Amino acid sequence: MSAHTDIVRDGFIARLPKRWQPFFLLARLDRPIGAWLLFLPGLWSILLARPRLGRMLWLIVLFAVGSVLMRAAGCIVNDMWDRDLDRRVARTAGRPLAAGVLGMRQAAVFLLALLALSLVILLQLPTLAQILGVASLALVATYPLAKRVTWWPQIMLGVTFGWGAPLGYAAAAGRLDAAAAALYLAAILWILGYDTIYAHQDREDDALIGVKSTARLFGRHTRAFLAVCYALALLALLAAGDFAGLGNGFFAALAVPAALLARQVIALDIDDPGLCLRLFKANREAGLAIALAIALGGWFT
Repeated sequence: MSAHTDIVRDGFIARLPKRWQPFFLLARLDRPIGAWLLFLPGLWSILLARPRLGRMLWLIVLFAVGSVLMRAAGCIVNDMWDRDLDRRVARTAGRPLAAGVLGMRQAAVFLLALLALSLVILLQLPTLAQILGVASLALVATYPLAKRVTWWPQIMLGVTFGWGAPLGYAAAAGRLDAAAAALYLAAILWILGYDTIYAHQDREDDALIGVKSTARLFGRHTRAFLAVCYALALLALLAAGDFAGLGNGFFAALAVPAALLARQVIALDIDDPGLCLRLFKANREAGLAIALAIALGGWFT
């Protein structure tokens, strides 16, 4: 496997003042796919709860901005924990903390600023959603440690990145119920699948430094594992739609994301890191297709 990195130093990053560039790279603002993937479970849950239109649009805006901020905060926490490991992995060696371009104090101040802005957004939500939002900080702070102690760190990422599902439902409906639980399970299984694809970019380096992952655990059997993850995620989505009383439009439209996820399973080549990254990024379209299916089910009940 050749050396591979997903850091993007050209584009709008290259046009920023030099002193700003490391902070934007630290926050992964060069790669918005992570913010998209954090946002999508929240979008699903808001659509599933079906608040009135004005409230729905306001919540979607809040969750979109909050996803950018909290994804950036999560990346900073991850890089603060992993800066020594990152230096030993080709894909991550150029990250600002690993490369020594930024120091821990600078990263900590930036992190606090992002969390303060996130708090402003959280205070716009109902009490139950605020409680869930505060609880998510424990997940954000600890999920980078999972790969040191378990072969299943992708589940921990799923629990963390999928937290928008119960959070968004609580914000839109003011409660948690079976529909919210099924949607959260679907998000966790979806994330478990796509992050296993992502982890194959680092499989060989991870083996050398002792980092665990489901990519290493399943290896050549990843395609079968991915098929199971995505199939179970779709079943959980069907259950969420049924619990929420969605119309037939949801169940019919769910065929589109099912096809997009099946394409990932078929196309996967674990020895091609560039392809793994492209398949990982394709989950934005799959997630948006799920959102559209939920919206159709809500409109045509």
